[in-house]
Formats: sequence, C-alpha cells, structure tokens
Amino acid sequence: MLKQIANTVRGLSADAVQAANSGHPGLPLGCADIGTLLYQEVMKHNPANPTWADRDRFVLSAGHGSALIYSLLHISGYDLSLEDLKNFRQFGSKTPGHPEYEDVPGVDTTTGPLGQGFANAVGMAVAERMMAEKYNTDEFSIVDHYTYTLLGDGCMMEGITSEAASLAGHLGLGRLIAIYDDNEISIGGSTDITFTEDVPARFKSYDWHVIDAVDGHDIDALRAAIEEGKKVTDKPTLIVAHTKIACGAPTKEGTSAAHGAPLGDEEIQGLKENIGLPADQKFYVSEEVAEARAKRAEELAKLEEEWKATFAKWAAANPELKAEWDQAQNLELPANFKEVISNFEIEAPIATRSSSGATLQKVADEVPYLVGGSADLAPSNKTYLDKYAEIQKDNYNGRNFRFGVREHAMGAIANGISLHGGLRPFVSTFHVFSDYLRPAIRMAALMKQPVVYVFTHDSIYVGEDGPTHQPIEHTEALRLIPNLQVFRPADEEEVKAAWVAAMEKTDGPTVLVLTRQNLPHLDKVGGIEGFYKGGYVVKDADNADVTLIACGSEVSLAVETAELLAKEGKEAKIVSVPERSNFAASGTEYVEEVLGDTELRVAMEVGVAQGWYQFLRPQDMTISMETFGASGPGEQVAKHFGFTAEDVAEKILAKL
Repeated sequence: MLKQIANTVRGLSADAVQAANSGHPGLPLGCADIGTLLYQEVMKHNPANPTWADRDRFVLSAGHGSALIYSLLHISGYDLSLEDLKNFRQFGSKTPGHPEYEDVPGVDTTTGPLGQGFANAVGMAVAERMMAEKYNTDEFSIVDHYTYTLLGDGCMMEGITSEAASLAGHLGLGRLIAIYDDNEISIGGSTDITFTEDVPARFKSYDWHVIDAVDGHDIDALRAAIEEGKKVTDKPTLIVAHTKIACGAPTKEGTSAAHGAPLGDEEIQGLKENIGLPADQKFYVSEEVAEARAKRAEELAKLEEEWKATFAKWAAANPELKAEWDQAQNLELPANFKEVISNFEIEAPIATRSSSGATLQKVADEVPYLVGGSADLAPSNKTYLDKYAEIQKDNYNGRNFRFGVREHAMGAIANGISLHGGLRPFVSTFHVFSDYLRPAIRMAALMKQPVVYVFTHDSIYVGEDGPTHQPIEHTEALRLIPNLQVFRPADEEEVKAAWVAAMEKTDGPTVLVLTRQNLPHLDKVGGIEGFYKGGYVVKDADNADVTLIACGSEVSLAVETAELLAKEGKEAKIVSVPERSNFAASGTEYVEEVLGDTELRVAMEVGVAQGWYQFLRPQDMTISMETFGASGPGEQVAKHFGFTAEDVAEKILAKL
C-alpha cells in the first residue's frame, strides 16, 4: 500500500507543477517513497492538530521540492485539499512556491534558502532534548519525539550545513535523523562538475552515525535504516538515500531537465503509465488511497489522545512544572516584569554591552524559558548566564549554548529552537559579524520568530581591531529587514528598556546593538517612557535653534555638543531615537512634536546616514560615517573621523 501511496504522491506533485507551469518536479518524484514512509508509518503526528506539542518534526530543507510536502500533507489528511494542490504557486494559495510556516498547516518551518532548514532541524532536536530533560519525570514522559529532515545536494554544498552538522555531532543529538537525497543532480547538471567530496566520510568526522548506500526507492530498506538510526541514541543519524531524480518519468528521469521545470503533458502521461496511475486523470487519488488516509488519520488522532491522557496525569502530579510549561509555551512574562527589569540598579558610566549583560542575568532569572549563547564570544558579548549550566552532550539541563565560531548556523539553530516551542532563544556575536547570520535573521523576521540578537562592539570605537571589526553599514542594513526591531540604546537605562521591549515582542525578532566603550547615564527631561515609541526628547530647550537626533553612543556626544553650542549662544534640543522604525510608525504628529520646528536638524550616527533622511528637511544635515574606519585606540579613531563634540559643534555653527 505504501508504494501505491508514494506513486499517488508522484502523480499529484507532477500535476501540481504542470498546472502552475512552474516548480520543481524532480525532488518530489525522487523522494516520494521517503516521504510516504515517514508520513504514513514512521512519524508521530496528527493531521487534525498540526501544532501538537509532542509531534515528530519534519523539515524539508530542500524547500524547492515543496510539491512533495503538499502532496504528503494532503494524502495524510491535513487541511490541504486537492483544490489547494491545483492552485500550487498561485497568489493567495495555501501551496506557495516554497513551504511557508503558519501559512501551510503541517509545515514546521519556512524553507528554500538551502541548508537553513537543516540547521532549523538541529535547533528543533536540541529543543526536544532540553525540554525532555526539564519536564519529563520518572513516572511520565511528555516530551518524546524525533526530528526528521530531508536535504539534497544543494543543502550539502552550503556552508551552513557543515556548521550545523558539526555542532549536532558535538552535542550527540540522537533524535535527529537526516535523510540525504543523493541523486547526483543539481540544476546545472551532474554534481560531478562541482561536488565530488565523500559526504559519508565528512559526516562520520562530525561524529554522526552514517548509513550509506540505501536505495531511496526501496521502502523496506528505508524502514530498516530509520529503525537503525533510532537505536543510536548518542549520535545524530545521516541516511544516504540513493534516488533517481524524477523517478518514473520516461525520458527525464535522472536528468537535470527535471529539476526546476514542469515535465510537460506527454512526459507526465508516460510517468503515470509507468507507475500505474490513470494517464488521462489529473490529481488522481484512488478510493484505496483515500481509505488508507482515513484509517491512518484515526490512528494518529489516537496517538495524541493517549498523549493527552498522559499529559493530564503528569500535570496533576506536577503542578509547578505544568505552570512553567504553560508560561513557556505561551511566552508569558511575569506580571511585574517591566517594573522589575526597569528598577534594578546599574551604575554608570558603563558600556552598553556590560549593562546588557547585567540586565540579561536579571531577565533570565525572571524568564526560566530564556536560553541562548554566543558564537565563541560570550566573555566579550557579556551573554553567559552565570547562574545556569551549559548545554553539552552529557547535559541538556542547562541554559547556555556554546555555538562555537558558527554564526550562520547559530542563527538558524536559534530559529529551530524558537519554532519548536517552549523556549525563547537569544544569540550573540560582534556587530560586524551580523552579516554572517543575516540570512537567518531574515528568516526569523519572515516567520515572526521572537529571537533576540545581541550584537556588541557597534562602531569605530572598537578601535585597535581596525576596519575589519568596525561596523559602518551594519545597523542600517539590519534596519532594512521588515519586521525586525533594531535597538541601539544610549545608556544603561535605555538598555533595560530595550530588553523589556525585546521580551514583550513575540511576533518577530529583535536586535540589540551595543557599545564596547563606556557611556554615561543620561538625564531625561520626560523620563524613559518615550523610548517605547522609538524616539523621545532627552533634553529640551526653550526656543531651540537646533535639534540633535542621535542613538547609541552619539546621544551622549550630542549632550556634550549641546553644552558647547550653548556657550556660543545656540540652544539645542536632543532627541534619542533608539528604534527608528518604531519612531516612524508612531505617526507624523508625534515625530514632528518630538523633533520640533527648529532652524536646523542634525542626525548623528557613527554609521551610514541614508535612513536618517526621512526625518530631515532640505536644509538639515547629517554627521555620519561614509567610509571604513581605521585601526587605533577608539577615541583617537573617533577624533580622526570628526566624532568629537568640538568638531560636531563647529560643523553645526557653520551651518546655522
């Protein structure tokens, strides 16, 4: 019966791509046997409840083969109809070109950028082990599932896969099973032209259990490989499945022509004749397959009912754990969270990376589901949670991650942890290296995942490490990502507010951009509440001549500049804009009220100025960095580039 279902999946996938006149039929036809075995026999899931907490996770890392997962979801009884398959890749459909989290019932993560899905799966597997350690008791096991991922040659070539696989092997993630669709074809032709490494040997070196040379069209062989993988509890498993791209197609099987274009009506007719489907019927599902779907759906529903019964007994026996579970699943904060974080004392002057570190310790005490780590820079990023253990192969009962120098994987693994549910991740590195994980940040924003990024050493004030380590365009580049909150706080009080805002945001990620150098405490004329609108008045002045608009370390520079301007008879209003998109979204009336109708507005930031022009008029000016930095002590570098109160005041006076 499984083979019949697999062939039905092939027919549905080919028809969907043909109807759209767009898509990738090769992988769905080549991996139909693998997917069918997983969904129809191996995996624990419930089509009636795609978000069941203890379901097995499946990640189609090779997301271009989306027709496969849509066909599998339909055949399994998820809320994805034949009509949805017929609307494959159409605007507004439930079957978009690549799998999209939340928009498609049963899709556990958005995939398409190759390799990121694999790293998401690593994060999900980590989360499963951490939650099992925290919530399971001697009597009850309520977290007990596997993570499966299907990846192809393209995923294998991407560097993120190496990063994530290396960490997964180090952590001994025995409940992670990756299936490699080794069909030796990429979009450009045979993989011989680009990819000749020994993949099994590579994964063995990562300390994975590797099952090589499995026939990807032999369901019995695949079943045996998965069973073997499940028996290995101290290592993740890689199953190397040899498949034929577009398996069953009469002339395009095994060719790159089947990778990214519809097969054509004649080829599909030949395919259906080869695999025993009616050649003249599109989107065909036999009565036998429909009956098997209904039977399987009943079996899966019973699995969740059994789990619910166990969960109810566990909850009754462990009310404190149950309360923590609910808090974590819903990302709930303590009722007095904002008050507690805002009111604890931090002495200034202090670097915002250090005040963030102190705040993070307090946040972690208040929010037990907060976990995270750094890309081998925790001492510099100030992100190690001192009171808590770290995650290692022999201990998942911790809250600190050692990601190693693996920034891209770190970001995508954090997405997987967040997607799994029950944990809230933060990650950290130097701000200049945010480029290394930018693709994962973008995916977090796209999927509305509330990951927190702590990026320190935020400007030329980094100093001696020189221009390779001095961010110039990075803050602006991050601000361009939709649904990403980017804070550059100006003192320890703004840092605490930034952490409150980050933790309160549960529908997208947040970046904290922090200094290496010490910053003074700022006296704020109207208090800190305006911070949460993205911008507010720090220092006001009657009949002000100039409005100084700044964020981060430049706000204290603005204060120094205002003092010099006052000596020359010019009054300055100072506005802090820690989160520019929030400020703009607060409305024109609020923005204009805060900025005021002064003779001159000056936007100040040790970075590129482009985004600040939205708040400036033709007569206004910027003080910015439009070149790379230089090596030397931070204060000397800043002076060289004109970031002293004397230099800024001189430029403003010349303009007034």
